[in-house]
Amino acid sequence: MPTPRIAITPGEPASIGPDIVLMAAQQQWDAELVAIAEPELLQQRARLLGLSIKLQTMDPTSPPTTHQPGILKIAPVKLATPAVPGKPDPANAPYVLATLQRAVDSCLAGTCHAMVTAPVQKSVINDAGIPFSGHTEFLAEATGTPKVVMMLATQNLRVALATTHLPLKDVPAAITPELLQQTLHILHKDLHGKFGIAAPRIAVLGLNPHAGEAGHMGREEIDTIIPTLAQLRSAGMDLLGPLPADTAFNPKILDDCDAVFAMYHDQGLPVLKYAGFGQAINITLGLPIIRTSVDHGTALDLAGAGSANPNSLYRAIETAIEMTSGVSV
Repeated sequence: MPTPRIAITPGEPASIGPDIVLMAAQQQWDAELVAIAEPELLQQRARLLGLSIKLQTMDPTSPPTTHQPGILKIAPVKLATPAVPGKPDPANAPYVLATLQRAVDSCLAGTCHAMVTAPVQKSVINDAGIPFSGHTEFLAEATGTPKVVMMLATQNLRVALATTHLPLKDVPAAITPELLQQTLHILHKDLHGKFGIAAPRIAVLGLNPHAGEAGHMGREEIDTIIPTLAQLRSAGMDLLGPLPADTAFNPKILDDCDAVFAMYHDQGLPVLKYAGFGQAINITLGLPIIRTSVDHGTALDLAGAGSANPNSLYRAIETAIEMTSGVSV
C-alpha cells in the first residue's frame, strides 16, 4: 500500500496536546505525520520537554514518505499569542479552529489521507465568543455531513452510540426509528468500508434494564427498537439484540460481534473505558474523511511537565493508518 499522510492537530496550545504530538514524533511510523501547528510552539515545547525535534515543511505536491523518529513534517499555522503551558488564552481560539479546518481541507482534497486530533478546551473557544460544541460537530459542519456517529474503541472492543451528550431524561424521546436507522446504517457502512469488515455483526443494547423485560420495565424495546431492528435485518444487516446492557459485555457475545451499539453515553462507555483506560480512542463515523482522536482531555496541569501519557494518541495514529488501507483494526 502507498504510504499514507496523516494530519495531526495538537489541539489547545496550552495543553498536553503539543507534548504528546512531540512524543509521537519520536516513534517510528508507517506513515508520514504532519503536524498542523505553529512551528515555534512545537520547538518551545520540545525544549521544555528535553526532546530533539527537526521540523520540515510539508510539500503537498510530493508523495508522502515514512516518518523517521525526531523529524516531523509541519503545515504551519500561526498563533495569535505565545502559548504558556497550563494557561489557555482565548486569543488563540481562532488558531485552534484554523488547524482543524486546514486538516479537514487537506483530507477533502486528498493531500492527507486521515486526520488525528489532540484535545481542545471547548470553554476557552466559547470564551472567545465562538460557538463551539466540540470536534464532532465542527467536523460534521466543515464536511457538510448531516449525521455522524461517535464510536469509541480499544484494541478489542468498539462501542458506538445512538445518542451522545444528552441528559438522561431526554434519551427515551430521542430513541426513534429514524435515529436508529440512521446511526446503524452509518455504523454498518463504516465498519465495512473503513474497517474492512466484510459482513459486520453488531450487538444492539436495549434502552431499559433487562431490555425492558417484555414491557414491564418500559416499552421502548417493544414499540421502537425491536421493530426497527427487524426492518434493518430484512435489509441485510446482522444485528444481535436488543440485549440487556448488564450482561451484553461478556466474552461469548463480544467475541462474536464487531461492535456494540449503545443507546446512550453512560450505558456503553464506562465498560469500554474500564477495559482500555489510557488506550481508548474516539472515531467519528459517517464523515467523508477518516478522523480519529484521543479519548482524554487537555490535562492543563500536566502541560510541559513531561508526564503526559501519549498512548491514546499512539493508538489513534495506528488506527488512522490502518483505516486508510481499509483493514480490520
